[in-house]
Amino acid sequence: MNAQTSTLPTPDLIPAETLRTVVDGRWAHVRQQTREQLAANADMRANPDLSSADYRGHITDSLKFLTSSGRPHTGFDPSVGGEGDVGGVVTAFAMLAYGDLSLLVKAGVQWGLFGGAVQVLGTERHHEQYLRKIIDGELLGCFAMTESGHGSDVQHLHTTATYDAAAGEFVVHTPYPQARKEYIGNAARDGRMAVVFAQLVTGDEKPGVHAFLVPLRDSDGNPLPGVTIGDDGRKAGLNGVDNGRLTFDHVRIPRENLLNRFADVAPDGTYSSSIENETARFFTMLGTLVRGRISVAGGAGGAAQKALALAVRFGERRRQFADPATGEEIAVLDYLAHQQKLLPALATTYALHFTQDDLVKRMHDIQAPGAGPVGAREQRTLEQSAAGIKAIATWHATHTIQTCREACGGAGYLEENLLPALKADTDVFTTFEGDNTVLLQLLAKELLSDYGRTIKKGNPLEIAPLLGRQLAGVLAERTGAASLTRRIPFRGIDLTDRRRRRELLEIRRADTLAAAIRNLAPAMRKGNDEFTVFNSAQDLLLVAARAHVDTLVERSFADKLATIDDPAVRALLERVYDLHVLSVIDRERAWYLETGRLTAAESRSIRPLVNGLCRELRPYARTLVDGFGIPDEWLACPMLDDEAWAPAPGRPTEPLTEQVEAG
Repeated sequence: MNAQTSTLPTPDLIPAETLRTVVDGRWAHVRQQTREQLAANADMRANPDLSSADYRGHITDSLKFLTSSGRPHTGFDPSVGGEGDVGGVVTAFAMLAYGDLSLLVKAGVQWGLFGGAVQVLGTERHHEQYLRKIIDGELLGCFAMTESGHGSDVQHLHTTATYDAAAGEFVVHTPYPQARKEYIGNAARDGRMAVVFAQLVTGDEKPGVHAFLVPLRDSDGNPLPGVTIGDDGRKAGLNGVDNGRLTFDHVRIPRENLLNRFADVAPDGTYSSSIENETARFFTMLGTLVRGRISVAGGAGGAAQKALALAVRFGERRRQFADPATGEEIAVLDYLAHQQKLLPALATTYALHFTQDDLVKRMHDIQAPGAGPVGAREQRTLEQSAAGIKAIATWHATHTIQTCREACGGAGYLEENLLPALKADTDVFTTFEGDNTVLLQLLAKELLSDYGRTIKKGNPLEIAPLLGRQLAGVLAERTGAASLTRRIPFRGIDLTDRRRRRELLEIRRADTLAAAIRNLAPAMRKGNDEFTVFNSAQDLLLVAARAHVDTLVERSFADKLATIDDPAVRALLERVYDLHVLSVIDRERAWYLETGRLTAAESRSIRPLVNGLCRELRPYARTLVDGFGIPDEWLACPMLDDEAWAPAPGRPTEPLTEQVEAG
């Protein structure tokens, strides 16, 4: 697989429609149906001058349209009128990013978080009573996990649900202001019920966080007794979503409102669970909600695709400075510096798209109704991948959208040209459904576990067995022997060879994790407490987690290439793959130089290879963004109005003063 051996066909031999069949993948029919629905309802675009109240009303009306389309129903179990197509509904959800991201988030709260929690944490009694109403949009709800004082540390939330055996009720209570539920979607305006995560108390037992169904409003929309609802007000973006805060003052709910798939409380207050260990039970419950992180990663990918489609189309139209040879102004996308901004980002967007597809397939095979028993390792691996990819995909979207805004100059700063809303609306993606830094920490801990670490009583730092197996390697590393033997095969590496580039990504993954382990070892031997031990290597663990995700993304892209039958499309996407992988290595050149994995000469050779791929892919930039299949109706904006750019090449290039004098 040498990058120099293939020759790209001319752009006219790779129609965007042909490329789209590869991009659409397993759920091609879902993508096409969603495109048609989006194209037919472009009038759902909100007027940017709407007030917050009107914008929220507009999004709620749009939510009703989604309900009428039948698409949200498809992800639920057939027993409640669904089709069990978990992967299909997550795929369609991500495509809502081509439209209004407030609608995407509103839909995600209603059917992904609220409805999803009832489906996967509840049992038949909850399904029969609530799911149909949730699916049909008759019962709008909230997912009340985050507290003002506790966001990522869900296991130690302070809201309580104390069982009163005499009344057969739970008493849900907010013990102090920082324990209120905060940033809760659907809470400020529309939510009638919430899935509330709270510390369960029954008698003398405190078995940890569980989920409860808590009614919020009466049929007229007024808060129920004991429920205080606040409005988070204007945000940096997503102002069509009614985020609010919830406080509970000894609110009583029936015993049956405990979502009891994994644990239950008998009428007399006796607690029982199929999972004895509290920590294991907690993470099992959260693991069933992995769909939320996967959906956020997909939505971020859709937003990045839209930003790139806008910026590439603009870059083809916008002309600046004359070519001395022809006298014609040059399209800004023909400048290498402009290509360097957009094309590596486009390549990584493709890589993440194929990675997202793999993740959705794995989730579907585990969670779809009728799926067989799932092993703990398989579930844990899915959760690891979802955590890491969500972090990397949302950071990539944030960076890419900003780059696209800059690539469009002043036009990109105007609200009418769509990029400012994309930038504002996706900014929070890096911190909801798990703060990205925390997610990478969790992934890093799991990577340590996969290395052979034994976990005792939930302590994430019991790594003695691992240290025993690694001792010889650590000692060799200190003497420099291991480094020398590992580096020799990489001297004179051919960076045009795909196999060698893959090795560079994989060796970085292995080395960064080994470096973190070597730093954990002395901290443990000194008898430090758990926090000190982990904190001493936290930065190294984050680097290792990022390196791990880089390998996952590369493998997904490589696996996708192996399935492509059309030789022209395969040749094009091989070049896109090359650009993505070389861009990752380019980004990490400092590490490769510091560790001796690349010589200075090899490092200097990376940028010319990246530049060469940018020039080679320039004629295919429009084909690549059109391959996403974003409806033109949702890309329409003044900066892409064809009439505004006519005539194109051949516009007068003489100085403005000469034009004035001549006319």
